[in-house]
Order: sequence, then structure tokens, then C-alpha cells
Amino acid sequence: MRPRKLRGLALPLLLLLLLQPPPSPAHSSTRFDPTWESLDARQLPAWFDQAKFGIFIHWGVFSVPSFGSEWFWWYWQKEKIPKYVEFMKDNYPPSFKYEDFGPLFTAKFFNANQWADIFQASGAKYIVLTSKHHEGFTLWGSEYSWNWNAIDEGPKRDIVKELEVAIRNRTDLRFGLYYSLFEWFHPLFLEDESSSFHKRQFPVSKTLPELYELVNNYQPEVLWSDGDGGAPDQYWNSTGFLAWLYNESPVRDTVVTNDRWGAGSICKHGGFYTCSDRYNPGHLLPHKWENCMTIDKLSWGYRREAGISDYLTIGELVKQLVATVSCGGNLLMNIGPTLDGTISVVFEERLRQMGSWLKVNGEAIYETHTWRSQNDTVTPDVWYTFKPKEKLVYAIFLKWPTSGQLFLGQPKAILGATEVKLLGHGQPLNWISLEQNGIMVELPQLTIRQMPCKWGWALALTNVI
Repeated sequence: MRPRKLRGLALPLLLLLLLQPPPSPAHSSTRFDPTWESLDARQLPAWFDQAKFGIFIHWGVFSVPSFGSEWFWWYWQKEKIPKYVEFMKDNYPPSFKYEDFGPLFTAKFFNANQWADIFQASGAKYIVLTSKHHEGFTLWGSEYSWNWNAIDEGPKRDIVKELEVAIRNRTDLRFGLYYSLFEWFHPLFLEDESSSFHKRQFPVSKTLPELYELVNNYQPEVLWSDGDGGAPDQYWNSTGFLAWLYNESPVRDTVVTNDRWGAGSICKHGGFYTCSDRYNPGHLLPHKWENCMTIDKLSWGYRREAGISDYLTIGELVKQLVATVSCGGNLLMNIGPTLDGTISVVFEERLRQMGSWLKVNGEAIYETHTWRSQNDTVTPDVWYTFKPKEKLVYAIFLKWPTSGQLFLGQPKAILGATEVKLLGHGQPLNWISLEQNGIMVELPQLTIRQMPCKWGWALALTNVI
């Protein structure tokens, strides 16, 4: 990486400012201490659980080689994995460094309004953009990332601001940002690491100033932390920052955060839990969680060498969404734009397909709760959601039975009160109670063209127990 100068304040003054964040207007009387016990007690803003579905966007300098993985730099330079080494030998001169990809990250065709329109059409309720991945390149003009940011290098544009404005002006989605705490090859981080993290030069001069800068300038309502680099949360001063975020920041009342704030914090501390990439336990969890996963099975960043079989089908994605929501989670579905700022047609198609499915079945997804059963015990690939106030249970089934009869082992009907409808069809359906438990629903006889949607259907069951 190019040598980096730290602009601005001297270190002692910077430390003082970090310890004394600027005052904010009066707000809720609830105050949070910089301890996990206090921070973990914060109630997650209701909008997040109601949203259910978001879009993750992995975009950065790694989108230039667009080969193998967004971890390209690490695999090439640190692990020296043969296919990455050979890719560089075959396509670039021997003197080529990873930093030389920076000017090639042009974002030439990036149109934030076009992205926003695609995201709106997907049915998602929030987005999370990688403002900085482990390579350290910031998609905004960070004052603390000299010559390795989107204003000084490559796009020469404030990508974060452009997308923030488009999302807030053109959609009803919440705007969120991913931020990697550490950077693979930053000399200050490496020096701190060699001291077993007794030194704290990197978080004081880089990570924390950038986090304050991001929150104050762009006001993300999701702050998705990642990449602790093996350092504990005390090194990052995560609890101090989160106390400011929840008490003083401009997004203190609506912001949600995840659980990646230092070694050992994942699935234990923070806001919603992610536990691991592509986490989908298949059963109910006591804590709000999110399944962050990729349409490309092998990479978060765009890959030029990906084949069609490397992408999840829309049927597989709908199943991920339904299974996740029925178990109390949110689905954060990832796309990787190209170096020039376009969303490839395969990603756009999947997003628009999901949107068309949610137009019919969103009632069974958004603002739902978990039911007493998450999936059916008689028929496979049937998942349940619940709206207690409306006394509605939704049975989402992914295979249309050839017999035209759907057997549900979990719902218990109430004679004279239970009603069953197919979302997108509307007419009450006939059903009978089964001898032991459950009901059998007579599905309508529909041609393919008459089907309300593809890839999965939802029954609305009124007054079942």
C-alpha cells in the first residue's frame, strides 16, 4: 500500500476529542454506559425486525481484478494461493501492485438513482454498502485514508453520499453501511498486532475517527461492523463508541448494529446477531439475528469467472428468505457490482424476481412474528409466520402438491371460525380437519398463467390455534 499521511489533528488532541464526542440535542432519558451489560440491554429499534429483507453490496477495489474473491489481495500477497498468483502473472506485469488497481476502479457507469430503483423493485427494506472492506479503500473521501479513497483515487466521487441521497430521495429503504474495523496491510495495525494489541495506534488514528465521520456525515441506520483482525473489543474501544452511537449520535434512536465488534463478541454482544457468514440455523433463536448470504455461492465480490451454476436460483433464494423469517431472522442478500459500477443482469434479475414474489406474498413476510411452530411436521418445505393482532397464521409452501391438496400438520382449525385464503387469489378455500392434528386444504385448480406467483405460495389462515 502507498505510504499514508494522517491528515488533521495531532494524536493527543484527537484522543481528547474521541473521549469527548460533541454534545447533541436533548433526547430519550435512557442512557447507555460503555459496558456490554448496558449496551446489550438496548431494545432493538422496531423497524429492523419488521423489515425482514435487506440487500448487501460488496463493492471496492477488489471489484477490479474481480477474480476468485473479494479477499483477492490477501490470497494473492499473503497466502500466495497458486490460482491468484498465476492470474496476476498471466494478466499483469511483474511490477504491478494491488494499489495499482485503485485508478482502474473507475465506477464509470455508476448511477446511484438506477441502483436505488433496482433495490426498490426488489422488495428489500434496507441496504448495507461496504464503505470500507479489509483492503482499506474507503468509498467516501475519508480524512484518515490519504490517497486511498474514492475521492482521491479511482471514481473521484463520493460513492457513499451519492447512494445515500438516491436511497433516501427515491425509495422507502433504510440506508446502512458496512465498515471493516481492521485493514490487512495497514502499517499501524500491523505494528499494533506485533505488540499483541497493547499499542492502539490504529483504532485511535484510523478506525474510530472514520466511524465518527461516517455516522455524522451519512447517518446510516444500519452500522454493520466486521473484521476485528483478532483484536479484542477493548482494543477497538467498541463499547465506548457504541455508547456514543446510542446516546449522542444523530441516529441514536433508529440505528441498529450487529455483533462483530471485537474477538469474542460475535453471537454474544451487540445488536442483532450474525454468528457467522451465511448463518441459517433452521430453528428459532431467542435473540434477533440476520442471515447474511450471497447470491454468488462462492464470493461476496463480483467474479468475472463465475458460471451460471455458481448463482443461487430464485427458488433457492425464496426458500432462504422464508426459512430465515419463520425462525425470527432477517435475510441480508448480497450482490457484487462490477468495477465500472453496474449491477450485472443476473443480480438484477434475482432482485426483481424477489420483488415480484414479495408483491404477492409480502403480507406473509413483512412485520410478521414467529409462530409456535416454524415449519410443518407433515409436509416438507412449509414454513409458518404469524400476525397475532390480526389472528393470522401464514403457511408458506414451496412445492405445489400435484394432488391439489395441501396437508398441514400444525394448525388446528376452529369450526365455524377458521378461514383459509391463498395470497394473490383471494377466494376462501375449502378445508377439512384431520383426525389427529392439522388440516387439509383444497387448493384452487389453476393453470400456470393463473398462478398468483412462482417459486412459493402463502396461505393466510384466520383463527387457527
